[in-house]
Amino acid sequence: MKKGLSLLVVTGGHPVAFVEFSAMFDHLCDAHGWRWQHVAHPDALDLLTPGNVGRWDAIVLHDIAGLSLARGQAPAPLGPSDDVKWNLTELLLAGQGIVVTHHSLASWPQWDEWAHAIGGRYFYAPGSLDGQQWPSSGYRIDRHHILVLDAKHPVCDGVSDFEIDDELYLCPIFESEVVPLLATIADCAPEKMVSTYEMVLEGVTVSCAGHPTTSPLVAWAKAAGRSPLVYLQPGHGPATFKHEMYRRLLGNAVAWVSSSEAHSWAQGRSL
Repeated sequence: MKKGLSLLVVTGGHPVAFVEFSAMFDHLCDAHGWRWQHVAHPDALDLLTPGNVGRWDAIVLHDIAGLSLARGQAPAPLGPSDDVKWNLTELLLAGQGIVVTHHSLASWPQWDEWAHAIGGRYFYAPGSLDGQQWPSSGYRIDRHHILVLDAKHPVCDGVSDFEIDDELYLCPIFESEVVPLLATIADCAPEKMVSTYEMVLEGVTVSCAGHPTTSPLVAWAKAAGRSPLVYLQPGHGPATFKHEMYRRLLGNAVAWVSSSEAHSWAQGRSL
């Protein structure tokens, strides 16, 4: 992998096991001669601007932006303001390599364009997307088997099918807008999943039976504006942060979105 890459890693809006999370990035950077910088919300929005494009080779989002989350309270959407929308839109149009992980699929629940930039949306509370009403999304933590769908893609280099203990999601994914990389063989039928809204608000387990079905995809690549972007659904906690295949995937994703090949690909897709 290319040496000398710089990463900005963004957290905030959701708890993270930061000791193990940091150790994962320390390991990647030590192994490849990279360096990383961490920023948390709300300070992150001061850095996610078009003026900072190129300051880091890749930005890794492991945050939930635009949502107030607290146990015992209904998840409350916040913004984005017009200034934040402009900054993030222009950042993508300027061609910033981005890796999005796990719960960051829930960011900016009131902004449809952001969902399409990322490739899907996780709803912590019932909401709308493209004029359609959606129930809250569902999840469960389970050991499941993941298949590599595109072994020739650089993100999948050296990655074989593997098992992992992590969250599975029940949420809308824009399959027609992404390049599939990984899929789970787990049963993600709605009745197998727990509704997020009731769990956050009341701490009770409510089945998602009757909710729309989901995609088996758990990783993909796409062009977001003129930016190459990779989404990796795993990333729930320490076991995943220590997982050999997950670390490999994350490192590959960072390297790919930082590459000239990925940038040329994304610019071509945006035309």
